[in-house]
Amino acid sequence: MKLVLSIVLLISMYSCKEAKKEGEVEKNRPPNVVLIFTDDQGYNDLGVFGADDIATPNLDQMASEGIKLTSYYAAQAVCSASRAGILTGCYPNRIGIHNALGPGNTHGINASETTMAEMLKAKGYKTAIYGKWHLGHHQKFLPTRHGFDEWFGIPYSNDMWPFHPQQGPIFNFPDLPLYENETIIDTLLEQSQLTTQLTERSVDFINRNKDNPFFLYVPHPQPHVPLFVSDKFRGKSNRGLYGDVIMEIDWSVGQIINALKTNGLEDNTIVIFTSDNGPWLSYGNHAGSAYPLREGKGTAWEGGQREPFIIKYPNQLEAGKVVDLPVMAIDMLPTIAEITNAELPLKTIDGKSVWKVLTGQSEESPQEAYFFYYRVNELFGVRYGQWKLYFPHRYRTMNGQEVGKDGLPGNYKMVDMEDIELYDVVNDISETKNVAEENPEVVAKIKLLANAMRSRLGDSLLELEGSETRLAGQLNE
Repeated sequence: MKLVLSIVLLISMYSCKEAKKEGEVEKNRPPNVVLIFTDDQGYNDLGVFGADDIATPNLDQMASEGIKLTSYYAAQAVCSASRAGILTGCYPNRIGIHNALGPGNTHGINASETTMAEMLKAKGYKTAIYGKWHLGHHQKFLPTRHGFDEWFGIPYSNDMWPFHPQQGPIFNFPDLPLYENETIIDTLLEQSQLTTQLTERSVDFINRNKDNPFFLYVPHPQPHVPLFVSDKFRGKSNRGLYGDVIMEIDWSVGQIINALKTNGLEDNTIVIFTSDNGPWLSYGNHAGSAYPLREGKGTAWEGGQREPFIIKYPNQLEAGKVVDLPVMAIDMLPTIAEITNAELPLKTIDGKSVWKVLTGQSEESPQEAYFFYYRVNELFGVRYGQWKLYFPHRYRTMNGQEVGKDGLPGNYKMVDMEDIELYDVVNDISETKNVAEENPEVVAKIKLLANAMRSRLGDSLLELEGSETRLAGQLNE
Protein backbone atom coordinates (compact mmCIF):
# COMPACT_ATOMS: atom_id res chain seq x y z
CA MET A 1 0.00 0.00 0.00
CA LYS A 2 2.83 2.35 0.93
CA LEU A 3 4.49 1.59 -2.39
CA VAL A 4 1.30 2.46 -4.29
CA LEU A 5 0.92 5.73 -2.38
CA SER A 6 4.53 6.63 -3.07
CA ILE A 7 4.09 6.01 -6.79
CA VAL A 8 0.89 8.10 -6.85
CA LEU A 9 2.67 10.91 -4.98
CA LEU A 10 5.60 10.86 -7.39
CA ILE A 11 3.27 10.94 -10.40
CA SER A 12 1.35 13.83 -8.83
CA MET A 13 4.54 15.78 -8.14
CA TYR A 14 5.78 15.16 -11.69
CA SER A 15 2.43 16.28 -13.17
CA CYS A 16 2.46 19.49 -11.10
CA LYS A 17 6.03 20.16 -12.15
CA GLU A 18 5.12 19.65 -15.82
CA ALA A 19 2.05 21.86 -15.49
CA LYS A 20 4.18 24.57 -13.95
CA LYS A 21 6.71 24.23 -16.73
CA GLU A 22 3.95 24.60 -19.33
CA GLY A 23 2.61 27.62 -17.49
CA GLU A 24 6.03 29.22 -17.50
CA VAL A 25 6.37 28.65 -21.23
CA GLU A 26 2.98 30.29 -21.79
CA LYS A 27 3.89 33.19 -19.52
CA ASN A 28 7.15 33.79 -21.36
CA ARG A 29 5.65 33.37 -24.82
CA PRO A 30 6.45 36.38 -27.02
CA PRO A 31 3.49 38.56 -27.99
CA ASN A 32 1.48 37.98 -31.14
CA VAL A 33 1.50 40.82 -33.68
CA VAL A 34 -1.50 41.85 -35.78
CA LEU A 35 -0.97 44.60 -38.37
CA ILE A 36 -4.13 45.87 -40.07
CA PHE A 37 -3.34 48.13 -43.03
CA THR A 38 -5.91 49.91 -45.20
CA ASP A 39 -5.49 51.42 -48.67
CA ASP A 40 -5.95 55.15 -49.44
CA GLN A 41 -7.67 55.95 -46.14
CA GLY A 42 -7.79 59.55 -44.99
CA TYR A 43 -6.78 61.00 -41.63
CA ASN A 44 -10.37 62.07 -40.97
CA ASP A 45 -12.04 58.72 -41.78
CA LEU A 46 -12.41 57.33 -38.24
CA GLY A 47 -14.60 58.59 -35.45
CA VAL A 48 -11.67 58.81 -33.07
CA PHE A 49 -9.85 60.96 -35.67
CA GLY A 50 -12.76 63.34 -36.16
CA ALA A 51 -15.23 61.68 -38.53
CA ASP A 52 -18.82 62.42 -37.49
CA ASP A 53 -20.51 60.74 -40.45
CA ILE A 54 -18.99 57.23 -40.26
CA ALA A 55 -19.59 54.93 -37.30
CA THR A 56 -16.34 53.17 -36.30
CA PRO A 57 -17.13 51.78 -32.84
CA ASN A 58 -14.51 49.02 -32.88
CA LEU A 59 -11.64 51.29 -33.83
CA ASP A 60 -12.85 53.96 -31.40
CA GLN A 61 -12.87 51.29 -28.67
CA MET A 62 -9.43 50.12 -29.72
CA ALA A 63 -8.14 53.68 -29.33
CA SER A 64 -9.74 54.00 -25.89
CA GLU A 65 -7.92 50.81 -24.84
CA GLY A 66 -4.66 51.67 -26.58
CA ILE A 67 -2.69 54.60 -27.94
CA LYS A 68 -3.57 57.02 -30.73
CA LEU A 69 -0.70 58.56 -32.70
CA THR A 70 -1.65 61.89 -34.23
CA SER A 71 1.62 62.59 -36.11
CA TYR A 72 2.25 59.20 -37.66
CA TYR A 73 3.51 59.16 -41.25
CA ALA A 74 3.29 56.51 -43.94
CA ALA A 75 6.68 55.79 -45.50
CA GLN A 76 5.55 57.28 -48.80
CA ALA A 77 2.35 58.64 -50.34
CA VAL A 78 1.79 55.73 -52.72
CA CYS A 79 0.93 52.04 -52.40
CA SER A 80 3.94 49.80 -53.09
CA ALA A 81 6.54 52.15 -51.67
CA SER A 82 4.52 52.60 -48.49
CA ARG A 83 4.19 48.83 -47.98
CA ALA A 84 7.90 48.35 -48.55
CA GLY A 85 8.62 50.85 -45.79
CA ILE A 86 6.45 49.37 -43.07
CA LEU A 87 7.50 45.77 -43.79
CA THR A 88 11.27 46.38 -43.99
CA GLY A 89 11.96 49.41 -41.78
CA CYS A 90 13.60 51.14 -44.76
CA TYR A 91 12.84 54.24 -46.74
CA PRO A 92 11.37 52.67 -49.89
CA ASN A 93 13.94 54.32 -52.15
CA ARG A 94 16.74 52.68 -50.15
CA ILE A 95 15.54 49.28 -51.38
CA GLY A 96 14.52 50.30 -54.88
CA ILE A 97 10.73 50.20 -54.50
CA HIS A 98 9.02 53.24 -56.03
CA ASN A 99 5.46 54.20 -56.90
CA ALA A 100 2.80 51.49 -57.35
CA LEU A 101 3.87 48.25 -59.02
CA GLY A 102 1.44 46.88 -61.55
CA PRO A 103 0.98 43.88 -63.85
CA GLY A 104 3.50 45.30 -66.30
CA ASN A 105 6.34 45.54 -63.78
CA THR A 106 9.10 42.92 -63.81
CA HIS A 107 10.64 43.76 -60.44
CA GLY A 108 9.70 43.47 -56.78
CA ILE A 109 11.11 43.30 -53.30
CA ASN A 110 14.60 41.81 -53.29
CA ALA A 111 15.08 38.42 -51.64
CA SER A 112 18.03 39.90 -49.74
CA GLU A 113 15.75 42.30 -47.83
CA THR A 114 14.31 41.16 -44.49
CA THR A 115 10.59 41.66 -44.00
CA MET A 116 8.84 41.81 -40.65
CA ALA A 117 7.45 38.35 -41.43
CA GLU A 118 10.92 36.91 -41.97
CA MET A 119 12.21 38.57 -38.81
CA LEU A 120 9.43 37.07 -36.70
CA LYS A 121 9.44 33.71 -38.48
CA ALA A 122 13.06 33.34 -37.33
CA LYS A 123 11.68 33.62 -33.78
CA GLY A 124 9.29 30.70 -34.36
CA TYR A 125 6.24 32.77 -35.31
CA LYS A 126 3.54 31.49 -37.64
CA THR A 127 2.92 34.13 -40.30
CA ALA A 128 0.08 35.01 -42.66
CA ILE A 129 -1.03 37.77 -44.99
CA TYR A 130 -4.67 38.16 -45.99
CA GLY A 131 -5.14 40.98 -48.48
CA LYS A 132 -3.14 43.06 -50.95
CA TRP A 133 0.59 42.37 -51.31
CA HIS A 134 1.77 44.86 -54.00
CA LEU A 135 5.52 44.23 -53.75
CA GLY A 136 5.87 42.20 -56.94
CA HIS A 137 3.47 39.73 -58.58
CA HIS A 138 5.89 37.28 -60.18
CA GLN A 139 6.42 34.07 -58.24
CA LYS A 140 9.84 34.97 -56.81
CA PHE A 141 8.38 38.15 -55.29
CA LEU A 142 5.22 36.67 -53.74
CA PRO A 143 4.75 36.95 -49.95
CA THR A 144 5.26 33.20 -49.48
CA ARG A 145 8.84 33.82 -50.67
CA HIS A 146 9.30 36.61 -48.12
CA GLY A 147 8.48 35.04 -44.78
CA PHE A 148 4.74 34.42 -44.94
CA ASP A 149 3.46 30.87 -44.38
CA GLU A 150 0.05 31.67 -45.86
CA TRP A 151 -1.45 34.17 -48.29
CA PHE A 152 -4.95 34.78 -49.55
CA GLY A 153 -5.51 37.94 -51.54
CA ILE A 154 -4.54 40.03 -54.54
CA PRO A 155 -1.05 40.89 -55.84
CA TYR A 156 -1.62 44.58 -56.64
CA SER A 157 -4.30 47.27 -56.42
CA ASN A 158 -7.91 46.36 -57.03
CA ASP A 159 -8.21 48.82 -59.93
CA MET A 160 -5.45 47.10 -61.91
CA TRP A 161 -7.84 45.09 -64.04
CA PRO A 162 -9.22 45.57 -67.56
CA PHE A 163 -12.79 46.52 -66.77
CA HIS A 164 -14.15 49.25 -64.51
CA PRO A 165 -17.85 49.02 -63.55
CA GLN A 166 -18.54 52.62 -64.64
CA GLN A 167 -15.85 53.27 -67.23
CA GLY A 168 -15.70 49.98 -69.08
CA PRO A 169 -12.32 48.82 -70.46
CA ILE A 170 -9.59 51.09 -69.09
CA PHE A 171 -6.39 49.07 -68.72
CA ASN A 172 -4.54 46.65 -70.92
CA PHE A 173 -4.05 44.39 -67.91
CA PRO A 174 -5.03 40.79 -67.20
CA ASP A 175 -8.00 40.07 -64.95
CA LEU A 176 -7.36 40.80 -61.28
CA PRO A 177 -6.06 37.49 -59.87
CA LEU A 178 -7.03 36.08 -56.47
CA TYR A 179 -4.25 34.03 -54.90
CA GLU A 180 -4.19 31.17 -52.42
CA ASN A 181 -0.51 31.02 -51.49
CA GLU A 182 1.20 30.75 -54.90
CA THR A 183 -1.80 29.56 -56.92
CA ILE A 184 -4.33 31.75 -58.72
CA ILE A 185 -7.68 30.32 -57.63
CA ASP A 186 -9.98 32.88 -59.25
CA THR A 187 -10.16 36.21 -61.06
CA LEU A 188 -12.11 39.01 -59.46
CA LEU A 189 -14.55 41.28 -61.22
CA GLU A 190 -16.91 41.72 -58.29
CA GLN A 191 -15.21 42.24 -54.93
CA SER A 192 -18.07 42.89 -52.50
CA GLN A 193 -17.28 39.76 -50.46
CA LEU A 194 -13.51 40.25 -50.33
CA THR A 195 -13.37 42.18 -47.03
CA THR A 196 -15.52 39.49 -45.42
CA GLN A 197 -13.34 36.71 -46.86
CA LEU A 198 -10.14 38.34 -45.59
CA THR A 199 -11.71 38.74 -42.17
CA GLU A 200 -12.87 35.12 -42.02
CA ARG A 201 -9.40 33.94 -43.01
CA SER A 202 -7.84 36.12 -40.32
CA VAL A 203 -10.14 34.76 -37.62
CA ASP A 204 -9.47 31.19 -38.74
CA PHE A 205 -5.71 31.81 -38.63
CA ILE A 206 -5.99 33.07 -35.05
CA ASN A 207 -8.09 30.07 -34.05
CA ARG A 208 -5.60 27.64 -35.59
CA ASN A 209 -2.55 29.28 -34.06
CA LYS A 210 -3.73 30.09 -30.57
CA ASP A 211 -0.94 27.90 -29.15
CA ASN A 212 1.84 29.51 -31.24
CA PRO A 213 3.15 33.06 -31.43
CA PHE A 214 1.95 34.53 -34.71
CA PHE A 215 2.22 37.52 -37.03
CA LEU A 216 -1.01 38.34 -38.86
CA TYR A 217 -0.82 41.01 -41.59
CA VAL A 218 -4.19 42.19 -42.98
CA PRO A 219 -3.62 44.73 -45.79
CA HIS A 220 -7.17 45.49 -46.93
CA PRO A 221 -7.55 46.41 -50.63
CA GLN A 222 -10.29 48.86 -49.57
CA PRO A 223 -11.05 51.78 -49.54
CA HIS A 224 -8.99 52.07 -52.73
CA VAL A 225 -11.25 52.62 -55.75
CA PRO A 226 -13.25 50.93 -57.12
CA LEU A 227 -15.20 50.67 -53.88
CA PHE A 228 -16.93 47.45 -52.89
CA VAL A 229 -18.98 46.63 -49.80
CA SER A 230 -21.09 43.67 -48.73
CA ASP A 231 -24.85 43.94 -48.33
CA LYS A 232 -24.52 43.95 -44.54
CA PHE A 233 -23.04 47.47 -44.66
CA ARG A 234 -24.42 48.91 -47.88
CA GLY A 235 -26.22 52.20 -47.17
CA LYS A 236 -25.36 52.15 -43.46
CA SER A 237 -23.14 55.25 -43.20
CA ASN A 238 -23.82 58.94 -43.63
CA ARG A 239 -20.96 59.32 -46.12
CA GLY A 240 -22.24 57.20 -48.97
CA LEU A 241 -20.50 54.14 -50.35
CA TYR A 242 -17.09 55.26 -49.06
CA GLY A 243 -18.40 55.46 -45.51
CA ASP A 244 -20.06 52.05 -45.87
CA VAL A 245 -16.69 50.57 -46.83
CA ILE A 246 -15.01 52.08 -43.76
CA MET A 247 -17.77 50.71 -41.54
CA GLU A 248 -17.13 47.22 -42.92
CA ILE A 249 -13.39 47.57 -42.25
CA ASP A 250 -14.25 48.64 -38.69
CA TRP A 251 -16.41 45.52 -38.37
CA SER A 252 -13.46 43.46 -39.59
CA VAL A 253 -11.24 44.92 -36.88
CA GLY A 254 -13.89 44.01 -34.31
CA GLN A 255 -14.03 40.42 -35.56
CA ILE A 256 -10.25 40.05 -35.29
CA ILE A 257 -10.11 41.52 -31.78
CA ASN A 258 -13.01 39.33 -30.70
CA ALA A 259 -11.15 36.25 -31.98
CA LEU A 260 -8.18 37.25 -29.83
CA LYS A 261 -10.47 37.60 -26.80
CA THR A 262 -12.22 34.28 -27.44
CA ASN A 263 -8.87 32.49 -27.56
CA GLY A 264 -7.51 34.22 -24.46
CA LEU A 265 -4.87 36.03 -26.52
CA GLU A 266 -5.90 39.67 -26.19
CA ASP A 267 -3.50 40.59 -23.38
CA ASN A 268 -0.52 39.09 -25.21
CA THR A 269 -1.18 40.57 -28.65
CA ILE A 270 -0.02 43.83 -30.20
CA VAL A 271 -2.69 45.12 -32.59
CA ILE A 272 -1.85 47.98 -34.96
CA PHE A 273 -4.23 49.79 -37.31
CA THR A 274 -3.10 52.31 -39.92
CA SER A 275 -3.11 53.03 -43.68
CA ASP A 276 -0.66 53.19 -46.57
CA ASN A 277 -1.25 56.80 -47.67
CA GLY A 278 -3.84 59.55 -47.77
CA PRO A 279 -7.05 59.77 -49.79
CA TRP A 280 -7.17 59.76 -53.60
CA LEU A 281 -8.88 63.14 -53.75
CA SER A 282 -9.63 63.17 -57.47
CA TYR A 283 -12.35 60.55 -56.85
CA GLY A 284 -14.51 62.98 -54.92
CA ASN A 285 -17.31 61.17 -53.07
CA HIS A 286 -15.43 57.86 -53.51
CA ALA A 287 -12.36 59.27 -51.75
CA GLY A 288 -11.66 59.71 -48.08
CA SER A 289 -11.06 62.92 -46.17
CA ALA A 290 -7.71 64.15 -44.89
CA TYR A 291 -9.29 67.10 -43.03
CA PRO A 292 -7.80 69.22 -41.51
CA LEU A 293 -4.66 68.25 -43.42
CA ARG A 294 -3.55 69.69 -46.75
CA GLU A 295 -3.80 67.68 -50.00
CA GLY A 296 -3.86 63.86 -50.24
CA LYS A 297 -2.38 60.77 -51.86
CA GLY A 298 0.56 61.31 -54.16
CA THR A 299 1.89 64.40 -52.38
CA ALA A 300 4.31 65.03 -49.53
CA TRP A 301 1.88 67.43 -47.88
CA GLU A 302 0.45 66.26 -44.56
CA GLY A 303 -2.69 64.87 -46.18
CA GLY A 304 -0.62 62.57 -48.33
CA GLN A 305 1.33 60.82 -45.59
CA ARG A 306 -0.03 61.65 -42.11
CA GLU A 307 -2.31 58.73 -41.34
CA PRO A 308 -4.59 57.51 -38.56
CA PHE A 309 -2.67 55.14 -36.30
CA ILE A 310 -3.86 53.11 -33.30
CA ILE A 311 -1.85 50.57 -31.32
CA LYS A 312 -3.23 48.36 -28.57
CA TYR A 313 -1.17 46.15 -26.24
CA PRO A 314 -3.05 45.62 -22.94
CA ASN A 315 -1.10 45.94 -19.67
CA GLN A 316 1.89 47.33 -21.59
CA LEU A 317 0.55 50.55 -23.12
CA GLU A 318 -1.52 53.16 -21.30
CA ALA A 319 -5.17 53.05 -22.33
CA GLY A 320 -6.52 56.18 -23.98
CA LYS A 321 -3.15 57.85 -24.38
CA VAL A 322 -2.50 60.26 -27.28
CA VAL A 323 1.02 60.73 -28.67
CA ASP A 324 1.72 63.67 -31.00
CA LEU A 325 5.45 63.09 -31.51
CA PRO A 326 6.47 62.35 -35.12
CA VAL A 327 6.66 58.62 -35.87
CA MET A 328 6.95 56.92 -39.28
CA ALA A 329 6.10 53.51 -40.69
CA ILE A 330 9.82 52.73 -41.00
CA ASP A 331 9.93 52.67 -37.18
CA MET A 332 7.47 49.78 -36.87
CA LEU A 333 9.86 46.92 -37.66
CA PRO A 334 12.51 47.94 -35.10
CA THR A 335 9.78 48.63 -32.54
CA ILE A 336 8.32 45.14 -32.99
CA ALA A 337 11.86 43.73 -32.88
CA GLU A 338 12.46 45.35 -29.48
CA ILE A 339 9.16 44.15 -28.04
CA THR A 340 9.60 40.57 -29.27
CA ASN A 341 13.37 40.43 -28.76
CA ALA A 342 13.80 39.60 -32.43
CA GLU A 343 17.03 40.21 -34.30
CA LEU A 344 17.12 43.23 -36.58
CA PRO A 345 17.97 42.76 -40.28
CA LEU A 346 21.67 42.49 -41.09
CA LYS A 347 21.39 45.16 -43.77
CA THR A 348 21.07 48.83 -42.86
CA ILE A 349 17.54 50.00 -42.11
CA ASP A 350 16.27 53.53 -41.48
CA GLY A 351 13.70 53.01 -38.74
CA LYS A 352 14.32 53.23 -35.01
CA SER A 353 12.30 51.73 -32.18
CA VAL A 354 9.65 54.03 -30.71
CA TRP A 355 8.85 51.69 -27.82
CA LYS A 356 10.08 54.22 -25.24
CA VAL A 357 7.86 56.86 -26.83
CA LEU A 358 4.83 54.56 -26.70
CA THR A 359 5.45 53.58 -23.07
CA GLY A 360 6.12 57.15 -21.95
CA GLN A 361 9.76 56.52 -21.06
CA SER A 362 10.78 59.18 -23.58
CA GLU A 363 9.17 62.40 -24.76
CA GLU A 364 11.44 62.72 -27.77
CA SER A 365 11.31 60.94 -31.12
CA PRO A 366 14.32 58.65 -31.64
CA GLN A 367 14.66 60.16 -35.13
CA GLU A 368 16.12 63.62 -35.55
CA ALA A 369 14.15 64.06 -38.77
CA TYR A 370 11.94 62.22 -41.25
CA PHE A 371 12.46 62.49 -44.99
CA PHE A 372 9.63 62.63 -47.51
CA TYR A 373 10.56 61.08 -50.83
CA TYR A 374 8.26 60.50 -53.78
CA ARG A 375 8.40 59.09 -57.29
CA VAL A 376 11.98 58.05 -58.10
CA ASN A 377 14.15 59.38 -55.30
CA GLU A 378 12.80 62.94 -55.30
CA LEU A 379 13.28 64.46 -51.85
CA PHE A 380 10.27 66.71 -51.45
CA GLY A 381 10.31 67.51 -47.74
CA VAL A 382 11.64 66.99 -44.21
CA ARG A 383 9.85 66.84 -40.84
CA TYR A 384 12.13 68.18 -38.09
CA GLY A 385 10.54 68.61 -34.67
CA GLN A 386 7.57 70.92 -35.06
CA TRP A 387 8.72 71.98 -38.53
CA LYS A 388 8.03 70.67 -42.03
CA LEU A 389 10.16 72.04 -44.85
CA TYR A 390 9.46 71.57 -48.56
CA PHE A 391 12.03 71.87 -51.30
CA PRO A 392 11.02 73.23 -54.71
CA HIS A 393 9.15 70.54 -56.60
CA ARG A 394 6.05 69.88 -58.68
CA TYR A 395 2.93 68.45 -57.03
CA ARG A 396 -0.66 67.72 -57.92
CA THR A 397 -3.76 69.31 -56.43
CA MET A 398 -7.53 69.26 -56.81
CA ASN A 399 -7.83 72.85 -55.58
CA GLY A 400 -9.97 74.74 -58.09
CA GLN A 401 -10.68 71.54 -60.00
CA GLU A 402 -13.94 69.66 -60.39
CA VAL A 403 -13.66 66.46 -58.37
CA GLY A 404 -14.87 63.13 -59.64
CA LYS A 405 -18.07 61.41 -58.64
CA ASP A 406 -19.42 57.88 -58.18
CA GLY A 407 -16.22 56.12 -59.22
CA LEU A 408 -15.07 58.48 -61.97
CA PRO A 409 -12.02 60.67 -61.27
CA GLY A 410 -11.56 64.39 -61.76
CA ASN A 411 -8.41 65.89 -63.24
CA TYR A 412 -5.52 67.07 -61.12
CA LYS A 413 -3.83 70.40 -61.69
CA MET A 414 -0.03 70.48 -61.44
CA VAL A 415 1.60 73.17 -59.32
CA ASP A 416 5.25 74.20 -59.29
CA MET A 417 6.65 75.13 -55.89
CA GLU A 418 9.50 77.45 -56.83
CA ASP A 419 10.99 78.31 -53.44
CA ILE A 420 11.58 76.57 -50.13
CA GLU A 421 8.52 76.62 -47.87
CA LEU A 422 8.46 75.99 -44.11
CA TYR A 423 5.44 75.23 -41.91
CA ASP A 424 4.93 74.81 -38.17
CA VAL A 425 2.84 71.64 -38.39
CA VAL A 426 2.18 71.55 -34.65
CA ASN A 427 0.51 74.96 -34.51
CA ASP A 428 -0.51 75.08 -38.18
CA ILE A 429 -1.60 71.52 -38.93
CA SER A 430 -3.29 72.62 -42.17
CA GLU A 431 -0.06 74.15 -43.51
CA THR A 432 -1.55 77.54 -44.31
CA LYS A 433 1.32 79.90 -43.45
CA ASN A 434 4.79 79.66 -44.97
CA VAL A 435 7.20 80.86 -42.24
CA ALA A 436 10.51 80.20 -44.02
CA GLU A 437 11.59 83.86 -44.02
CA GLU A 438 10.95 84.22 -40.28
CA ASN A 439 13.00 81.13 -39.39
CA PRO A 440 16.25 81.15 -41.39
CA GLU A 441 18.12 79.13 -38.75
CA VAL A 442 15.54 76.32 -38.96
CA VAL A 443 15.77 76.32 -42.75
CA ALA A 444 19.57 76.17 -42.57
CA LYS A 445 19.49 73.25 -40.11
CA ILE A 446 17.05 71.24 -42.22
CA LYS A 447 19.12 71.89 -45.35
CA LEU A 448 22.11 70.32 -43.60
CA LEU A 449 20.05 67.28 -42.58
CA ALA A 450 18.73 66.95 -46.13
CA ASN A 451 22.21 67.14 -47.65
CA ALA A 452 23.41 64.36 -45.36
CA MET A 453 20.47 62.18 -46.41
CA ARG A 454 20.97 63.00 -50.10
CA SER A 455 24.53 61.68 -49.87
CA ARG A 456 23.11 58.38 -48.58
CA LEU A 457 19.85 57.94 -50.52
CA GLY A 458 20.17 60.44 -53.35
CA ASP A 459 17.79 63.04 -54.74
CA SER A 460 16.78 62.93 -58.39
CA LEU A 461 15.45 66.50 -58.15
CA LEU A 462 19.11 67.53 -57.92
CA GLU A 463 20.35 64.61 -60.04
CA LEU A 464 22.20 63.15 -57.06
CA GLU A 465 22.76 59.42 -56.55
CA GLY A 466 22.99 58.02 -53.04
CA SER A 467 25.80 55.81 -51.80
CA GLU A 468 23.54 53.47 -49.81
CA THR A 469 20.66 52.59 -52.14
CA ARG A 470 20.03 48.93 -52.98
CA LEU A 471 18.42 47.37 -56.02
CA ALA A 472 14.96 45.87 -56.10
CA GLY A 473 14.72 42.23 -57.13
CA GLN A 474 14.65 41.68 -60.89
CA LEU A 475 12.67 39.02 -62.72
CA ASN A 476 15.58 37.96 -64.92
CA GLU A 477 18.11 37.55 -62.08
